[in-house]
Amino acid sequence: MSINKKVLIIDDEEAILKLVATVLRKEGIEHVITSTTVEDGFVQFQQKQPDLVLLDIMLPDGEGYDVCRQIRAISKVPILFLSAKTEEIDKILGFAIGGDDYITKPFSPKELAYRVKAQLRRADYMQPEAVKDTILTAGPFALNEQKAECLKNGISIELKPKELGLMKYFLQNANKVISKERLYDAVWGEDFIGIDNTVMVHIRRLREKIEEQPSQPRYLITVKGLGYKLAIADE
Repeated sequence: MSINKKVLIIDDEEAILKLVATVLRKEGIEHVITSTTVEDGFVQFQQKQPDLVLLDIMLPDGEGYDVCRQIRAISKVPILFLSAKTEEIDKILGFAIGGDDYITKPFSPKELAYRVKAQLRRADYMQPEAVKDTILTAGPFALNEQKAECLKNGISIELKPKELGLMKYFLQNANKVISKERLYDAVWGEDFIGIDNTVMVHIRRLREKIEEQPSQPRYLITVKGLGYKLAIADE
């Protein structure tokens, strides 16, 4: 089964490059990129944007540790060290600077392939799910909750946080009469005090922004003795 992932191998041994590339392709990872130096390896990383990096430590123009640091400064992709250096201090340093695994040479090609696939799966699990924008609509109005943006006929209306909260609640309850008490509880999150004019003041300000004639509102109307309503005509 083909795995739609890209793997970058940075190693100065041609035999290792060919072996690892062949093993990965047999396991379904068809997009394999190779490099033999620190400088070119980082260039390849920036240009090809691989999903995982296999990295030797001893390279002709420097150490793989340097590449790891450069990559970690801009990316969280899995990095697996592939090295003949077997001392504990080398492994500790590899993990300390951002490596996700450390495989010593000589290695089992099959084990290497499975470690690569395990890291790719783990990286997929760690990816945050895309948050789909929640958009409330009624009549000419649309409110994008994630962007905290309100539109009227496609034109953005600049609303302050409490005005946005009121508009959201009205859109959720279009054509329903809503009392001051309910509005206060929903938007301010507090018990309503009968003599408090806060709701009325914010309703007036909201009308000034969404109505063409705020003194004769078409949409945000007062229902005497009961509260307010966002009146949306049936189309």
